[in-house]
Order: sequence, then C-alpha cells, then structure tokens
Amino acid sequence: MLRWCLALLLPACTEPYSPAPISSPPNYLVVDGFINPLGMTTIRLSRTYAIASKAAPPAETRATVYIEDDGGARYPLRETVAGTYASASALVLNTTRKYRLHLNTQGGKEYASDYVPAKITPPIDAVNWRAESTGLDIYVNAHDAANATQYYRWEYAETWEIRSPYSPSVEYVNGAMRPIAVPFPGVCWGNAASSAVQIDKTTALSQDVVANYRLRRLPPSSELLYSRYSILVQQYALTKEEYAYWELLRKNTESIGSLFDPQPAQLTGNVRSLSSSADLALGFVGVHSRTEKRIFISRQDLPGTWRLLSGYEGCLPPDTISLYPPVPRPPLPADILRGAFGSPDYIPVDPYTGASGRVDGYTAKSRGCIDCRTRGTSVKPSYWP
Repeated sequence: MLRWCLALLLPACTEPYSPAPISSPPNYLVVDGFINPLGMTTIRLSRTYAIASKAAPPAETRATVYIEDDGGARYPLRETVAGTYASASALVLNTTRKYRLHLNTQGGKEYASDYVPAKITPPIDAVNWRAESTGLDIYVNAHDAANATQYYRWEYAETWEIRSPYSPSVEYVNGAMRPIAVPFPGVCWGNAASSAVQIDKTTALSQDVVANYRLRRLPPSSELLYSRYSILVQQYALTKEEYAYWELLRKNTESIGSLFDPQPAQLTGNVRSLSSSADLALGFVGVHSRTEKRIFISRQDLPGTWRLLSGYEGCLPPDTISLYPPVPRPPLPADILRGAFGSPDYIPVDPYTGASGRVDGYTAKSRGCIDCRTRGTSVKPSYWP
C-alpha cells in the first residue's frame, strides 16, 4: 500500500526549474591544438563566452607562446592570425623527451600544460566504405605492430561537388537584357569538418588493431553524394590521459539527455595557470604526430537504386517572367524587367519566344538556386581530380 501512495505523490513533487541566465560568464582561457613532433604545430587560444552569443569566440591575441621540453629547450610559436600560433616550419623533435606548451598572455597571466611524452602515430591502413540500404558507412582501419599506440582519435574533413541546375545565358545590366558576360561557375565545392569526438582503444585486445571503426554515416539522399565526394581522415595516437580527456568530452557533449545518461562532469584538461590557481584553463595539449588518408566516392560507384538528391530540388522548375501579361493596361516590358531583376538576388536564366518569334519573357530563379557559390567555393581544391 505504501508503494502505491508514493507513486501517487511523486508527480506532485516534480516542478520545472528554469535557472536565471548568466549575464557575465567566466572568462577562462581555451587552448586548442597539439604539439606535433614531426610536423607543423598550430595552437589556437581563445576565451570562453556566453553560450547564447552569436559572435565568434574571442581570440587571445599577442601572447608569447612556445614549446618547452623537459631538458629546457624552447621552440617558439608565432601568431599568424588573431589567436592562432604556429611554428615557423615543420618540427623534428626528440621523441625520447617530454614536452609541454608554455604561454604568457598580454594581460600578464602565465600558463603551461603538463609535460607529455611524444607519441608517433602509426599510418592509417585503410579507409573503406560500404553502401547499405540505410546509407553509406565509412570505416577506418589501423594497427601498431609495436603495440605502442592503443589509444586512437580521428578527425575528418569532407569535400563534395555542388552543381547548380541552371546556367544563365543572359543578364540584366543597366536596365537592359544582354548575353551574359561572365558565366556563373558550373561547379562549386562544399567543405565541412567533423565535430563529433571519434576515439577508440585496443587495450582489451591481444593485438593493437583497429578494425572497421565507423567514422561516418551518410543517408542515401545526402546531397554530399550527388556528384563526387571526398573524405580526408586524420589519425592521432593518444596517451591514456589524453584519451580519458576526450572520452569525458564525448560523454559531456553527446550522451546527455535523459536521466540515465552520464551527468555533466568538470572538464579542464592538462593546462594550468602558473599565476593563480583561480585562473582555470580549458584544453588538453597532447604531443603526437598525425597521419592521414583521403578517398573519393563518385556517383557511379553507388547503387543505381539510390535516389540521389542534389539539394536543388526545391529550385525546380524555374519561374517565368512574361513581358506581355494578358491584363488590362499591362506595364511596359522595361518596367517589368526592372521590377523583376532590379535586385541582384533574382536572376534571369534564358529568354523564351512566342509563336511569332518575339521574346515574350524570361525564365528566372533566386540567386541561391543559380549561383553555387552561395553553397560553397568555386575555387577547385588542389587535390580534386
């Protein structure tokens, strides 16, 4: 009987809680990047900011930043763009030593990461893909014969072709229609970087082998697959401590949503303030090299039963602009053209003629349906076939 009473009382005890918004969030230093013992090192410094803010994270500029090994040797990083610090060239560091990042901010605060042993990342064995009825899955395979890696992390960068369904033959300039002088690009390229935390470990296996770890799933209708798609996979070897950092970050960002999911935990990393214990810093500076592998997937490689979408389906068919609408006292053709194409956001495509051979009007569409540069870049990537 007591259980039934408690069940009846529980709903009455639940009240929604809406915390007051934080008007002045903490101004913590954020350190993003890693020390590459066999290549360029790039570190980005910024500050925490309000989650509701639409501005970019405030960059930490004019800091003095350098890499330091446990023997006292220093390797300076110079600011290239606001808040981004890089080595002048590819580094070749002694992998028997430990390294840390050391920095002094313009405001006089001093920070340093923990000394971390250098790890050499093994090559990626293969990046494979498989098309199923539910979509396209992309997998990574790797191994370390020396059994020295065990903790892995991956990032990826995607590129895909964008092809507009329209190629205008005319343009509206200075109140008149004329043949187009500079055609719109026929193809553009979209780009996106991975955002999810992708990690795996082999500590429970007899061999240091990662087999078919799924990095990405694309639905059959994805516009990324419409013409040609490429993915560049980047691999990193982690220490046990850095793996734990990324695992906690993954849980904090991806696994929170129900009562049974892991609850948020404080995530700081291995960067400490040497000026004051009250000055927190966020980020983990690891020391490891990077290996990468790129693959391409073309439309003709995919199942013929897939209904591939371009992303321009809502742009079809084109609109029509009639120069001689059948209404009493129609406006002059010049006024119709000016009203339709006086804005650069609406673009004529082709003229159409009537039975008499006269140009009776034009097909047209919005710039977003015609100019593929609104969805990507017209600069062809150097790696594109």
